[in-house]
Amino acid sequence: MGLKEDFEEYAQKAKTLPAGTSNENKLILYGLYKQATVGPVNTDRPGMFSMTERAKWDAWKAVEAKSKDEAMSDYITKVKQLLEEA
Repeated sequence: MGLKEDFEEYAQKAKTLPAGTSNENKLILYGLYKQATVGPVNTDRPGMFSMTERAKWDAWKAVEAKSKDEAMSDYITKVKQLLEEA
């Protein structure tokens, strides 16, 4: 399987992570997923009253230097790690 197929498989597996998965880890996955599927951040940072959206935006912004392939690879690695810990 290619990287894209592996990424899609692990994007599905990420949906099975336990409810106790930390917000920090969820934000890491969110940022990597957005970077892999959309590319660098293409929206303005949400205002301070949208704390959840702002945290998600910050997580995406933190990985904007990665290529889509790097983000896919890091996403797969992170999901594997979280599934092993579960």
